[in-house]
Amino acid sequence: MTSTGSLCERFSKIIGGEPGLAGGKCVSTINRNNIRATILGKRFRVTSSFSFESLNERNGRALCLGRAAFLEKEVNKFIAAIRNQGIKVTSVHNEWLFEQPRLIYINIEAVGSPLVFARKVRRALDAVH
Repeated sequence: MTSTGSLCERFSKIIGGEPGLAGGKCVSTINRNNIRATILGKRFRVTSSFSFESLNERNGRALCLGRAAFLEKEVNKFIAAIRNQGIKVTSVHNEWLFEQPRLIYINIEAVGSPLVFARKVRRALDAVH
């Protein structure tokens, strides 16, 4: 396995997601199976994903991104927890019409060590649940 692949597995293990590699980008996906959502009355699987790319092998820094799905009551706790750790919140929005319950998506970004980012994300997710 490549060093990026091994790092991706460690990144995903910390976050608690399923690892995947696509075009040199590591993506860790978390299924929010506890949220029984529907769109237009049909079952919809709610997922959050966190990734890193453009890893600098010399200093270990990468572009780290996240797109996380939340119930409305979870949003403020996550935003506070992620900002307190120095990660930028770049958008808060809904993506769908006619979904039940209402889902809010939060996008985050940072440049740094993927494993440090993963630990911060995990702490923020734990603050919500």
